Amino acid sequence: MLQKLIVIIDGCVCQFTAKVLSCKEASLKTVINGKKELLNGFEVILDDTILFPEGGGQPCDRGFLGSVPVVQVSQHGTDAVHFVTEPLVEGETVRQMLDWDRRLDHMQQHSGQHLVTAIAELEFGYPTTSWWLGEEVSYIELDTPTIKQEEITNIEQIVNDKIRASLPVDMQVFGEVGLIPETVRTRGLPDGHKGPVRVVTIQGVDSNMCCGTHVSNLCQLQVIKLLHAEKGKKNKTNLHFLVGGRVLKHLAGCLEREQKFTALLKGGPTDHVNLVDKLQKSLKLTNKKVLLFLTVGEDKGAGQMVLYGDSQPVSQLGPKLCEMLKGKGAGKGPKFQAKVSNLENRAQAEHIIEQYFNSSN
Repeated sequence: MLQKLIVIIDGCVCQFTAKVLSCKEASLKTVINGKKELLNGFEVILDDTILFPEGGGQPCDRGFLGSVPVVQVSQHGTDAVHFVTEPLVEGETVRQMLDWDRRLDHMQQHSGQHLVTAIAELEFGYPTTSWWLGEEVSYIELDTPTIKQEEITNIEQIVNDKIRASLPVDMQVFGEVGLIPETVRTRGLPDGHKGPVRVVTIQGVDSNMCCGTHVSNLCQLQVIKLLHAEKGKKNKTNLHFLVGGRVLKHLAGCLEREQKFTALLKGGPTDHVNLVDKLQKSLKLTNKKVLLFLTVGEDKGAGQMVLYGDSQPVSQLGPKLCEMLKGKGAGKGPKFQAKVSNLENRAQAEHIIEQYFNSSN
């Protein structure tokens, strides 16, 4: 665990001044505009930091050291290492500024994960074996091959009841693992871990070892939406979820799409499914009436013809058109092709096709 870092003690500090202990040239493997690149820069270690390094399933914080953007924060031993593209002077002090929107989002998703994990295990005996904090959607991996929709609905109702109850979230640091109470849920520590361990407790619900950033009260989560479950690896199930601001963002996107569909379909949201269903059926019917009639050759001489489309009109019209153009050919399924000796009758052939579809309406 990181030692003596203010981010571990108070996750709501947005600005802080610290001394630069070291600044060394380094490079970082990153992705820029979808391409993997090697970014040259500097690794900076401070005597304290408010920027959380990547770990425990949680991405790192972003922010600034003075006017220099922090590209990544990683953990090396007990140090938080800040990767920047401009050098800082060792021994000088620098003001840290946190990207609060990113921090709050991560706090909401991480504390929300603890809550969903706890309820899934308490109510249904489904332990969480891992989790992923994605850029848009997160998920927990449950140690069960399946989960019923009614169980998902039940979990969602309970976690939101806990949020409305405004349960406190406490954080306590223990000097070593042996001092942690037996009631604390653990998933093990990294090999060779030494030093203090932090325990995050949702009062009356769950206690769990964790180094990440968290809210101080469940009311700060606002709301949790469980999206769907899908089959995971090794006979496990991934349960996808959104917390807090991500729920509002997702809802805003849904409403925007709903308004566009309303304008396109000329009908209200409750009619969208029926209108799209009718549109698909109409499109299938239209596709059956689309027929490709292609000829190659001189207007009054020999050449080739191809008829392509739905198998029924192709099988009925192909031989007739072939005979009219004085040809010889064959068809199978959606395609009829032939060598013809008289393309002068092409206009009459087109008229026969037109009559066929007019009579079938």
